Amino acid sequence: MNGDYLIMGVDFNEIEKSLFEGTAKLNFGSLKLYVAYLKENFLQVEREKINNITKFLENDSRKNVQALADSLNKFFVKKENEIIRVKDMYSFDRSFGNYIYLAGVDEVGRGPLAGPIAAASVVLSLKYKEDTDLILGIKDSKKLSPKHREELAEIIKKKAIAYNIALINNNEIDERGISWCNNEVLRRAVKGLKIPPDIALSDGYAVKNLDIHNEFVIKGDAKSASIACASIIAKVYRDNLMKEYSKLYPQYGFDNNAGYGTNEHVNAIKEYGVCKIHRMSFLKNII
Repeated sequence: MNGDYLIMGVDFNEIEKSLFEGTAKLNFGSLKLYVAYLKENFLQVEREKINNITKFLENDSRKNVQALADSLNKFFVKKENEIIRVKDMYSFDRSFGNYIYLAGVDEVGRGPLAGPIAAASVVLSLKYKEDTDLILGIKDSKKLSPKHREELAEIIKKKAIAYNIALINNNEIDERGISWCNNEVLRRAVKGLKIPPDIALSDGYAVKNLDIHNEFVIKGDAKSASIACASIIAKVYRDNLMKEYSKLYPQYGFDNNAGYGTNEHVNAIKEYGVCKIHRMSFLKNII
């Protein structure tokens, strides 16, 4: 954050100069914009600088400016803790050995009444140089809001060394069974990577018939950076696919339930019957 920066008519160089030299009492609107700018660019700001800025804001007699200081400090503490958490996830992946390429793999859509089962595999650059190389916010995809998942999925795809998404449709699920398809979609996700990994970490269960070294991790999407990233892009991909199916079959509410057996979905099946993407082997107690 060196050099001149001017946003919305506010010269932040002048704000910093006034804060550190005490040359003028700055208006609240300008300070609020400056604090927002610091938050947006938190990875480029040194902690010592934030501490100094916070002290100057705290010493201001205005309550609303003091509240800005409290907000700024809490924000940076939260972000620092997030960096530590994500670094631990990267370190967890590195703990499996000095592999060149490690893939995390996870599936979504084992339980729905309709649609495919999906899996993603992701190879990350685990030996990052700067905190800016980390993908902050990654965790079990189910614990993220849809908006945050979408944003993270794009970041993951840009920062990953490689990623792949595999699908198995409802017809194959009916023909082969969900257990076989669950394993097979994970296997395909890993085998479809453009860069063959040296090891694959899977969430919960080992992947059978995978001809590379595989380690399974219980609650892996909370421990492994690579598995968490795979969980996120798999869910985003499948959810978006089900939204597209909802345009063809609007009566089932696929855009809201993603094919899972909600009351709305079950009642729609009873009223309208099934469509081409329903898993007939899952509907024996419904129709």
